[in-house]
Order: sequence, then structure tokens, then C-alpha cells
Amino acid sequence: MPLDPQVLSYLDKLKAQRVQPPSELPIEEARRTYEEGAAALFGSAPRVAAVDDVNAAGVPVRVYRPAPGNLPGVMYCHGGGWVLGSLSSHDPLCRALSVQSGCAVIAVDYRLAPEHPYPSALEDAWAATTWAATQFEPLAVAGDSAGGQLAAAVALRARAGAVPLALQALIYPATNYSFDTPSYLENLDGMTLTAELMRWFWTQYVQDERHAEDPGCSPLRATDLSGLPRAHVLTAEYDPLRDEGEAYARLLRDSGVQVTLNRYQGQIHGFIRMPALIDKARDAIVEVSSAIRAAMVVSSRET
Repeated sequence: MPLDPQVLSYLDKLKAQRVQPPSELPIEEARRTYEEGAAALFGSAPRVAAVDDVNAAGVPVRVYRPAPGNLPGVMYCHGGGWVLGSLSSHDPLCRALSVQSGCAVIAVDYRLAPEHPYPSALEDAWAATTWAATQFEPLAVAGDSAGGQLAAAVALRARAGAVPLALQALIYPATNYSFDTPSYLENLDGMTLTAELMRWFWTQYVQDERHAEDPGCSPLRATDLSGLPRAHVLTAEYDPLRDEGEAYARLLRDSGVQVTLNRYQGQIHGFIRMPALIDKARDAIVEVSSAIRAAMVVSSRET
């Protein structure tokens, strides 16, 4: 399918403005640019009942509550290639997911690469998840892009650590330290995420390639995915990560895990954070929120 006209318009504007990729900027400037652009991409963020910054076992998290009382929780890991992103950059998305799912969203402010390479981000996400499991029931994990990779890795660790999870919601996740899939070859240039940029992100995070075989780094290389929580996987057609996200969904399904997979045709990596520009982003937020809400209902019935 051709690029969504709204996506094409957005990419044309980036090209006209000669926006430099993060790999060509000083790290702090790249982070500031990514964060400052979030509001314009998302538009008006919904109001929630409460927002609290909390220390979760030594890891900063931000908890969004759509209503008072006891609520199920969603541990959310932000995207940004393990290098960019913050509580602020994904604040609008976390608010929307909280309101639409009816759950508390716990956004984790994990340490960033290259200052803190693998497995620092995973250790932070795991520490925050184990804390959240004592505060919210049922509990799910979710994330976009690099955050999707972290969510998948946390789900693997939760199985071994006997932390029950109702769902893993993986939004165009990175699942493999590899660059040879057809979707990588199809998206070499002209997109918000290119093959070259993704390679740069990976090398900032995984500074020792021997870690590439570790399922905490490359969940797709895990030898056993049985017993993992049900999964909702969302991919985008024009995204280098499309094929590995879909391969992970298939591997989960082949391992007996209940999986829903949906590819958004005509869309690019990162589109779920752009409802002010791309209508399909709103559909994706509704889809993920509905999957979370449904999983919480099923989990409550099972316990």
C-alpha cells in the first residue's frame, strides 16, 4: 500500500526543513529536540485524575491514574532507540492509554545509552516492574520501539521470576540485533527511522556484540517462549522493524502464546505518537488501550 497521504505530508515537511537525524547531532541536542517535538506531534493530551512521580525501588517512574481507587496497572517503557525519550516525551501517550484503558500507567524513566549501555535499561525496567507488581493487580507491560523491546524482555524475565503479567503490548518492537530482513532493505532512506539510524541506535545500546545472543537484548533469539503472557503486537508497513516484530509474534504463537498481530498499512515507525498529524495514530491508541482493557478483564477472571 502507498504511504498514507498524511504520513507523506509529514515526511515532506521534514525533508523541506532538512531535519538532521539524531545520529548527526550531539546526544543532548538530539534528546532535547526529540522531547520538545512531542507536544506538536500528539496535540492536546487528555486529563487524568492524578499524576505522581514516584521512586520505584530506586528507579524513577511516573504513575498516571484515570480514577481513584484500586486499579490494574500497565508498566510502560518509552521508545527512542534506548538513547532518546523520557517521561516528558511520552507523557501525552501515557495519559491517553491510561484514560482509554481505565488502568494506571506506570512510565519508567530508565537510564539511557550510550552513557548506560545494555543491560542498564532492562535492569531499570525490571526493577520498576517488580515494584509495580506489588502495587497493581493485574499488571501488564507495554512499550513502543526500543520500549517494545524492553517490554518483551521484561515479559521473558517475569516468567522466570514468577511475576504474573496479564499482557505484553508491543508497539513496533525491536526484537533482534540484526539488520538483514526485507523491511530493513525496503526502508533504507527517507523515513523517520532508517536502517542506518537503527544500526546506530543498537550500537549505542549494545556496545559489546556478544550480548546480541542474549534474549534480554534479542527476544527473537530466545529458545523457549512458552508460558509467556498473551501478546498484542502492532507493526507499521514502512518500518525497518516490521519484519522482526511480526516474526516475534509468529514465534510467540508457535510457542502456544495467544497473540494478536496487526500491521498498520501505509504507516511509519513512530506514528502512534502523532495523532495531531496522522489519523491512524488515534486508531492505534484505541486498539492498544482496548487490548489492555480486555486482557485485564480476562486476567481478573482467571485469578
